[in-house]
Amino acid sequence: MANRRNAVYLVLILCLLSGLLTGRAFFFTLAYVFGGLIGVSMFWAWLSVQWISVSRRTRSSRAQVGHSLEEHFAVTNRSWLPRLWLEVRDHSTLANHRASHVVPWMAGRQTYRWSVETPCTARGEFQLGPMTFISGDPFGLFSTPRKVDATSRIVVYPATVPLHRFDLPTGVLSGGDAQRQRTHVITTNAAGIRDYVTGDSFNRIHWKTSARRDALMVKEFELDPLVDIWLFVDFDSAALVEDPSVRRINMTGPVITNTPTLSPSTEEYAVVAAASLAKYLLTGERAVGFAAYAPQRIIHQPERGPRQLNRILESLAPARSLSDTTLANLLTLETPYLSRGTTLIIVTASVDPQWIRAAQMLGSKGIRPLVILVNSASFGGTQPIEPARALLRNTRTPHLVIGRDDDIGAILNAGAI
Repeated sequence: MANRRNAVYLVLILCLLSGLLTGRAFFFTLAYVFGGLIGVSMFWAWLSVQWISVSRRTRSSRAQVGHSLEEHFAVTNRSWLPRLWLEVRDHSTLANHRASHVVPWMAGRQTYRWSVETPCTARGEFQLGPMTFISGDPFGLFSTPRKVDATSRIVVYPATVPLHRFDLPTGVLSGGDAQRQRTHVITTNAAGIRDYVTGDSFNRIHWKTSARRDALMVKEFELDPLVDIWLFVDFDSAALVEDPSVRRINMTGPVITNTPTLSPSTEEYAVVAAASLAKYLLTGERAVGFAAYAPQRIIHQPERGPRQLNRILESLAPARSLSDTTLANLLTLETPYLSRGTTLIIVTASVDPQWIRAAQMLGSKGIRPLVILVNSASFGGTQPIEPARALLRNTRTPHLVIGRDDDIGAILNAGAI
């Protein structure tokens, strides 16, 4: 386009020079024609991006790694002037997002629609938009951009793995040892079934078993010995270990995962383990709290239900290992507020013995820790994991070890040692 425009400028200048040297009106007429062509083309290019509107619609402002984000676009020509062509450039920050599009001929008052499906390969908080319209004149001399500053926000949750079972240490309640006991009230823990007895509530009937046995059967429940469950996730920058092949947006941003397996980063393995545990526990109607420095301080008090799960996943989505708060400091700062009988799940890649000693001291307060330890040595780290595991065994702290390329779901389902 620039070469074509420069050629017109050159012809215009030659016509003017020829007219001045020869005095012939023909050359001046050609100069006027090319001058008018330039003026009309500039005005047409400006006019071609006016009275254009675009709408962007997504089904949800939330997505998850491993799933796709579906968007629907509609460009409307609000004038009677036809548009020869229109390029729509999207400036979203979502990884692998290709929503830019070239709109063909549009008549006046016409709407053009298209859809885009983007695979979510990186967790985090991203911006959709702004967008830029670019169009030009019929002669291809000028192009004019017009930016539409409207933006929206999309949060991509981390991936989760299905869990069928996860053994928690028995909580210690004030006033004695907490034991599982049968209760006549309905709780979140079903202990078994028995024959229906006159007076049993109808909402306790297990209809599938009753239909199979051709007799009314009711569910029995037991008391829950666990008060609260807290999930502490370590995002200390000193504990981060990742393979050199890991790609991040803008060097320190979200990790881009283009393979079915997780990116070889201790941060990603810790986030997936924490997200999977939160989903499993909250689906089981447990009261779960969350604490992390990622790098800002994030605290969610224990609650039940899907809203709490959304809060935790939304906190884990943009979390980065950029904090200078060590896990030992995290335990020192946050555990004084935990109530007696709490179960504490710690997810970390740190092998620093200081936090292990801090976790050991929690037992005297009636807090039972369980550790999910990401083996940083399997990701290329220089510090071995065995001294930390030996110390955990000596302090009788139940723990699980997750290494590179391990099946996180299988390890969590197997239970702590």
